[in-house]
Amino acid sequence: MAGTRRARIVAAYGRRFTAETQDDDGPGERIDCVTRGKRGGVACGDWVDIAPAGDGGVIERVLERTSLLYRADAVQEKLIAANVTQALVMVATWPGWDEDLLVRCLVAAEHAGVQVRLLLNKIDLADRRAGARKALAVFEGACAITELSALDGADAVRPLLAGQVSVLVGPSGVGKSSLVNALVAGADAATGQVSVALDSGRHTTTHARFYHLDAQSALIDSPGMQVFGMHAVGADALDAQFPEFRPYLGKCRFRDCRHLQEPDCAVRAAAEDGAFAAVRLTHYVRIRRSLSPS
Repeated sequence: MAGTRRARIVAAYGRRFTAETQDDDGPGERIDCVTRGKRGGVACGDWVDIAPAGDGGVIERVLERTSLLYRADAVQEKLIAANVTQALVMVATWPGWDEDLLVRCLVAAEHAGVQVRLLLNKIDLADRRAGARKALAVFEGACAITELSALDGADAVRPLLAGQVSVLVGPSGVGKSSLVNALVAGADAATGQVSVALDSGRHTTTHARFYHLDAQSALIDSPGMQVFGMHAVGADALDAQFPEFRPYLGKCRFRDCRHLQEPDCAVRAAAEDGAFAAVRLTHYVRIRRSLSPS
């Protein structure tokens, strides 16, 4: 497009963005930009064409994406990150996590078609470590789990990021910003304290931000979340987002089996036989019924 420049969105603040051009030898100029009118649909990590406007620019076009992680309820969508190859879903030994939120994060990452990994932070809290490990054991059939202590460094995570564009997601207070600070020199991501009374973290990251790790690797830090709508996935595609279910899909008596109460359901039979943690079927049923109550 004549007069436009190609750049990648490296920070997203609602309808305002920071984009970064790419030079032959690496990152180039940073440009403050907006969308035209009230048009949205731009995520951190997007490649865009920007037309000059005043001291900044206007986003004219979003290029085709290789992936998009987002959440949606019945009313609106919230874009999290685009063009990522890996989602790191982070929880901590403290504060405790909302199991339903964790399940929904994993489902959304699977639906985005990216590699998914669980991170368990704050394993230095020895009195809480065993309980957290036990609670996460039910997800071992869904994805790999890595333990770390962000405040003591990021050695356990650094090799996992090589050659990947990763997005870090999870609730507030689990240490995402501390991990970013350990991984990225000069990041200075704001960190917050955890409320003992509420067993929850305070929001410190208010917008998604893209960090270069090296020439082939990058990390997107996303704001902490408390809810995760599943309308982007939909009821009929939900079962395919549970990796443990996949060997049994298509083997039920009924082709359109919902894995709820239908007879001769291969997924339910596998859960009853211990092929995977039975609570994972409970996770599925809970989300399925929230999307399609009937």
